[in-house]
Amino acid sequence: MTKVGIIGMGMMGSTHLDAYRKIKDVEVVAVADLIEERREGQSNTGGNIEGQSQGGNDFSSFRKYAEGMELIADPDIELIDICLPTPLHLVFAVAALKAGRHVLVEKPFTRNTGEGKALAEIASQSQGMLMCAMCMRFWPGWSWLKKSVDDQRFGKVLSGQFRRVSSHPGGPFYSDGEACGGAILDLHIHDTDFIHYCFGMPNAVFSRGYSHHTTHIDHVVTQYLYDDLPLIVAEGGWALQAGAPFQMQYTVNFEQATAVFDLAADAPLTLIQNGESHPVDLPEGMGYEHEIRYFLDCIAKGKKPEVVVPESAVTSVRIVEAEVESIRTGKSVQL
Repeated sequence: MTKVGIIGMGMMGSTHLDAYRKIKDVEVVAVADLIEERREGQSNTGGNIEGQSQGGNDFSSFRKYAEGMELIADPDIELIDICLPTPLHLVFAVAALKAGRHVLVEKPFTRNTGEGKALAEIASQSQGMLMCAMCMRFWPGWSWLKKSVDDQRFGKVLSGQFRRVSSHPGGPFYSDGEACGGAILDLHIHDTDFIHYCFGMPNAVFSRGYSHHTTHIDHVVTQYLYDDLPLIVAEGGWALQAGAPFQMQYTVNFEQATAVFDLAADAPLTLIQNGESHPVDLPEGMGYEHEIRYFLDCIAKGKKPEVVVPESAVTSVRIVEAEVESIRTGKSVQL
């Protein structure tokens, strides 16, 4: 039975708590949040995906801390789940690793590449395991795409278009570009990371984008340049008008089939082949639950995670930083 403490009980902390409650052989024993209503389970911040951050959990059995460092010092906790604002990831993850704990840290890994490299180096020398919660690598329909690309079951990829857009989530953190990094780092990184995971490191990126709600990039379109892939593009942002629905989509065209994913569809993944289209059966649940199950299994087996390694999470931040530079300079940026 792995005992877990969650630091940060906002939308993502609540989402992770929902996931732990569905998994056997794990127990959330403590939570930490500076806001009393959150650590007491008296408030809940909904997410942009239906079924996310459901709330309604019983907090009566949890040890409750205002300060996350107090939770890290609790000797009964084996896994620290960090769902804090991005600028706090480094200091709390380092403290948890130095305390000998396993650590799951929300995306993006860190606020910048320099911090990410420092955290990855500390993790390489630590007893505990560290994984960044890059949920799209585990999301049903997206993990299917990764396997389809790797085994070339439909031939080579000719093009891929990814889209993740919404209205602004609101709140002080998401309105502070210096803290959240704008939509390009907080939201669009999901697709940047998955493209990196699925197709490898691009040679260069060419991006266009603009600021809207923050001082940083809130809407971006990027072409990822590869030698062997004709066209890979992703659009991401939270600059749509209030009330616009969240959209999470991809269209990937193989030599022998086209795969279309749309989170809002009744059957999210459709495969078009030989003039016919049919839905693809997918596992139940969202990526959050699957990534947590995977990390818990790694802990139980004493085997370091391979689906998301710290160095890979750092690289995804680096690619986003190159996208920002491309927007600023108007030129493609080599990687």
